Amino acid sequence: MSLSNREKGRRVMRISGDLKRERNKHWSGWNYAEWLTSTAFVVVTLVLVVSCSQQAGQSNAERERSEAADSQAASSNKDDAGANSATAESSGNLLLRTLTDIPLTGGATRLDYQSLDSASGRLYIAHLGSDLMTVFDVNKQTVVGDVKDLKRVHGVLAVPELHRVYASATGTNELAVIDDQTLQIVARVPAGDYPDGVAYASKEGKIYVSDLHGKTDTVIDAKTNQRVTTIALGGGAGNTQYDSVSDHIFVTVHGLNQLAEIDPNSDQVLARYPLPGCQGSHGLLIDAEHRLAFAACEENAKLVVFDLESKKATATQSIGSDPDVLAFDKSLGRLYVSAESGVISIFNVRSRNLEKIGEGFFAANAHTVAVDQRTHRVYFPLQNVNGKPVLRIAVPPDKQIP
Repeated sequence: MSLSNREKGRRVMRISGDLKRERNKHWSGWNYAEWLTSTAFVVVTLVLVVSCSQQAGQSNAERERSEAADSQAASSNKDDAGANSATAESSGNLLLRTLTDIPLTGGATRLDYQSLDSASGRLYIAHLGSDLMTVFDVNKQTVVGDVKDLKRVHGVLAVPELHRVYASATGTNELAVIDDQTLQIVARVPAGDYPDGVAYASKEGKIYVSDLHGKTDTVIDAKTNQRVTTIALGGGAGNTQYDSVSDHIFVTVHGLNQLAEIDPNSDQVLARYPLPGCQGSHGLLIDAEHRLAFAACEENAKLVVFDLESKKATATQSIGSDPDVLAFDKSLGRLYVSAESGVISIFNVRSRNLEKIGEGFFAANAHTVAVDQRTHRVYFPLQNVNGKPVLRIAVPPDKQIP
């Protein structure tokens, strides 16, 4: 058991006081050598108490750090329920108006990435804590169904042209291939150690999966559902995104705080670019039209703007603590950055520059966001609102409700 700083101080004071009392009581009667022996014993005891306390504190700190990644998934549901019952209208300069909360299936457990197929109106939501992927109809505002047996599902990507949805099941270290018509799993492909983000290189017909612990990107043939190769990154793979203009894959690299560029033709890393001012590069979004990439830094709450033409970081913005998923409304030129802290940061992209137009607390664990390009509605799956998971739907206040 570790000791608090206050308890440590009290023990030191008690032992020091004992030392003084023993010296005053027995100075005249004790042999000097005996007193020295007693003194040495007390001093050694004092050193051992402080040393053990420090070691216990360090051990607990290391254990807390090692468990930090999972603690968010098991955070206090009671606190979350209270925080999430408030609507977004009370969040100051957030510039989002809550329309409704739709109940979701599964437990009041962690949710993760989303992928929206605007043509079909289907939103695919990873329900990590309940081992399933929920399919939601954004037009009818109802749950269509669930795809179950996806252990610790993280990343989700809909590829309408293939009629496939890809989901990274971290609990089994697989990429699940799902038929978007039947919602049946048609294949499971090994995807490294802790698969996370998913991207699709359309011209080459390949799927790229971030492998966080394996420090690689796993490449999978979308036609055969077979693993092609793995690409070493030198650090944990954060999010993986496809740039349709250059036909290249980009990956944020943990630890190195870099953006890696991959050629899908050769499956080789072409270059690595530093992300100055970034600690813990994780979230990533590509704005192909404006030739920009946005990297979210989870350890120091920064957003790095990266120019895809000059291949240099051009700006750094402050965002909410522990940022995660990003979403971009193309027609509005509006970027949303969600965070584990529940703070949402909103930016306008104008002339390839980023302008913050709003920021504020939205809801506890509102770390994942998706946006409908047609209606401009913004989707936030929340793990606990009054004891149940919900999909909170919001809209910018300057837009009419479709």
